[in-house]
Amino acid sequence: MSQGIKTPCVKVCFVDPTAQLCVGCFRKMEELGRWTKYSDAERDTIMGQLEARREAYLASRTAAS
Repeated sequence: MSQGIKTPCVKVCFVDPTAQLCVGCFRKMEELGRWTKYSDAERDTIMGQLEARREAYLASRTAAS
């Protein structure tokens, strides 16, 4: 039985036009569009970067306030 593609999607899709990131999963626009074409290793690499992106995004929003 095949498994589906691993995804960080939380079904809260909103792209910040300035940051060019989905603020639900913190993937970049290109990553969103190419997600199903990436290899498992490529997806794992990207998923390993998402927490740092989230932290940087939230820090930039706090600094801007």
